[in-house]
Order: sequence, then C-alpha cells, then structure tokens
Amino acid sequence: MDRSDTGSIEARCRWVGWQDKRCTAEQAAALIEDGMTVGMSGFTRAGEAKEVPRALAERAARSPLSITLMTGASLGNDLDKVLTDAKVLSRRMPFQVDATLRRAINAGEVMFIDQHLSETVELLRNRQLAEIDVAVVEACAITEEGGIVPTSSVGNSASYAILADKVIIELNLDAPAELEGLHDIYIPQMRPTRTPIPVVAPDSRIGTPYIPIDPQKIAAIVVTKGKDSPSTVLPPDVDTQRIADHLISFFSDEVRIGRLTPSLLPLQAGIGTMANAVMTGLAEGPFEHLTMYSEVLQDSTFDLLDSGKLDYASGCSITLSEACGERVWPRLDDYRDRLILRPQELSNHPGIVRRLGIIAINTALEVDIYGNVNSTHVGGTKMMNGIGGSGDFARNAQLSIFVTKSVAKGGDLSSVVPFASHVDHTEHDVDILVTEHGLADLRGLAPRERAVRVIEQCVDPLYRPALRRYFEEACRRGGHTPHCLEQALSWHMAVERDGHMRSLQEEEAGALSA
Repeated sequence: MDRSDTGSIEARCRWVGWQDKRCTAEQAAALIEDGMTVGMSGFTRAGEAKEVPRALAERAARSPLSITLMTGASLGNDLDKVLTDAKVLSRRMPFQVDATLRRAINAGEVMFIDQHLSETVELLRNRQLAEIDVAVVEACAITEEGGIVPTSSVGNSASYAILADKVIIELNLDAPAELEGLHDIYIPQMRPTRTPIPVVAPDSRIGTPYIPIDPQKIAAIVVTKGKDSPSTVLPPDVDTQRIADHLISFFSDEVRIGRLTPSLLPLQAGIGTMANAVMTGLAEGPFEHLTMYSEVLQDSTFDLLDSGKLDYASGCSITLSEACGERVWPRLDDYRDRLILRPQELSNHPGIVRRLGIIAINTALEVDIYGNVNSTHVGGTKMMNGIGGSGDFARNAQLSIFVTKSVAKGGDLSSVVPFASHVDHTEHDVDILVTEHGLADLRGLAPRERAVRVIEQCVDPLYRPALRRYFEEACRRGGHTPHCLEQALSWHMAVERDGHMRSLQEEEAGALSA
C-alpha cells in the first residue's frame, strides 16, 4: 500500500466496484430487518462499526425492530447502551460490559448467551446457532480484490463476514492506515478433516493480512470517521502493586528452581485495571525476552515493548487508554515487526494455548477456599460482563493464575468465600490464586490442603477467623471436599439481608458451635 496519501478514500478503498456500493449509514442500516441475526465487529471497545449501529437505533425509535446481535466482545462508544435504550436487542452474545445492557440482561429484557470467546464462530460454522444475515465490519482499507482490512480488532469479524449473506463495511478514515499488514487472518478448516492450525510461536504468521470474502456480498460501504473509546484502565494502586510483587516473586522462584527460564512462557492477561497492573509490574522483574499470546493488547503490552522486556505480542485487539494511545498510534510503524492481530478463535484457541504453554493471568470476582472461581455473576445470579476468554486459557494454560483483591466495597465483602456462588472455573483449572495478602500455589494439593493455603495466604485478616471456623467444622463432618452445606452460601445470604458480610464474625461462630 502506498502510504503517501493514506487519508484519501481512493488510497484506502482500492476495490474498483466500491463507488457503486457507497451509501449513508441510514441506507446501510435499512438492510437490517426485524428478527435478523447480525454479526458486528468489535472487541473490548476496539474496532467496532460506529455509525450503522447508531443509525439502526434511530430507525428503531421510529419503527420498532429487534435483532440478535453477535460481536467479538464488548462494543465501545456506548453502542450497547444506545442499542439497548432503543430496544433493538432481543438477544446478545458472547460478551458485554455496558451498565445499561447489564441491567436489561438481569431484568430478563435481553437474552444474553455467555460463551467462551473461542467458541462462538465454531458454533456458527457448524450451524449450531442461527445463521448470520448481515455482518457489519469496520475497516481501515479495502483491497483490490475486495478483501476487508480490519482496524484495531479482529475478534469474530472474519467469520461473520465470510458466513453472512450480506456485508456492510464501515471504512473509517480516522483508523491508522499503518494497521494494514498487522493482521493475520486464518480460518480453520471444517471438521472432521481439519488439519492442525500451524501456530507454533507467538510470531507465527499463517494467513492473510485481510479478510478474504466474495466482493459480490458487499452490500454497502459507509465512509466514516471516528475513534475507539479509550480504555478505562486505572494506574496501579497499593493492592494491585502487591499482587504484582507476589507474582514477580513467584516467577523468580520458578526460574530459580528451573521450571521456567528468564523469558518465562508466552503471557496472557485478561482485560482491566488489575491484570494490566500485574503485567506492567513485570517490567521491574528480572525477566528478559518475554512474549505474549493474548486477547487484548493493553497499555501494559506497549509499556513492556517500550521497556525492551517484551519481544513480541500476539492478540486480537488493541485497547489503549487515551494517554497511551497518544503515544502508540502515531508510532504504530515502530511496532510493526513485533505485533500481530488474529481472529479470536485463534488468539483463544485451546489447542494453541496448550501447545505454547501459556501463562494465563485472569481476574476473579470471587473465589472459594477450594479454588473454584466465579468470574461472571455477582451474588450467583446477576451477570456482570461474561466469562470472556478466561475459560479458554484457564483450562489449557501451563499456569492458570487468578488474581483478585481480597475484599470489595471497602471491606464489606470478602472476595474469598466458603463456596463460590457461581462457578466458571472449577478447582481443577486453577493453579495459583493471588490477592494483595499473598499467593496460594495450589498445584499438587488435595482439597483440604488447598483450603488451608487459600485461607492463610489470600484471605483478608478481617474474614480469616470466620473462614477458619467454617473449614474446621466442615472437616469434623468429613468428606473429600468438606462443607457445611447449610452454611456454604450464608455469606451471600448475609449480603442480601444486611448489605455486607461483616456480621459473619459473630453470627457464624454462634451457628457453627450450636
């Protein structure tokens, strides 16, 4: 691509037939009919189509309609809120983070299907989900053959565009032209004759730098300008720094023992402030030539690249804070040889995760004394965001690590409980738990041993006595995984009743001694 005039439409859109397909966002949105299944680009507030969804919401305000919406993960620019307010969404999958949509999901107004992020397009490809009627994909360029060059995320865009009956392209002239060439689009073959996916290292390139589609499916091209929403990542605080310190110490011990080398293994980190802070902390550790095979490339990815600690990063989206974006986007060419963006079914593929020996670091809402992890449901019933890719990595990683602060709501809630109110990751998939108080290495331990380590290493001192009492009584009753069933969810019941868990100190002591 000639980058001398990358801001012009002609430089970005090189397919000869494009002018016949150019239209407004309103005209493109008219192609989406009531009851359709629509696949949209976008992964963690990056690379979403920005104008057509708004035009669809405006149309729905005049003439009601509803759709099933599939994305890669969350949408930026408040689009989930806009679509929810307009009552466009009847069904949503596989992930979201919007507060308005979350309320509608928990009220039963929007049916939300929470899925492992590696699975959505597999289910589509094998016709286990409704077929895609229309795909809406943001692009930074369209090739001479009609191939779609994504912007800051790939997510599920490639398969949506390939599988859809019609494709709407938003050609975003504000997206850096330098994104072209960063993508690696590879679609696994159909079962049962699928051959192995040949990713053998984070820097493996196995596909094309664009989404290959039949250009006859291109139904509309909307020329837009607009930026991704900046991430809301916060700087590390005292607790997240302590969590990072515990992990750095653990990794250093693993290197000293000989289970890891100073370059560790390819790293994966979940989204958000805590995981980002932990990854940033690695810049201060005694590690060199790190690599990353992850979903979202966040601020910490570029901090590590700039520090010289990280050699290469593979992901499926780039989501940056405003400050980091101001530093990174103008210098994207400087990172060209050290970055790759893939479809999420590859970035999260269980076979690749196991092959590469990933070190997976994800965030928990709550954990229990045996190592079960709840990533999704507050109080066991209210959806927060979704499981995302944490399950893809946790089940298959060489080291499956979950981090969380030991308390929430100023100490009113303990993040470590007798029994998780919802289990996304069973104790069988969790190797390491870390809070600001310490790190519990659960490898090779039976349930009774795991409980002792979790209580003594990870629980806040405010709640440690109550959990000790619970576990001691449970052990007196016996069992491979001891529990007092009538008390197992009493901590969550206390929150429903009192709004906090602080009363458990005296209440549980009395109940267990009775």
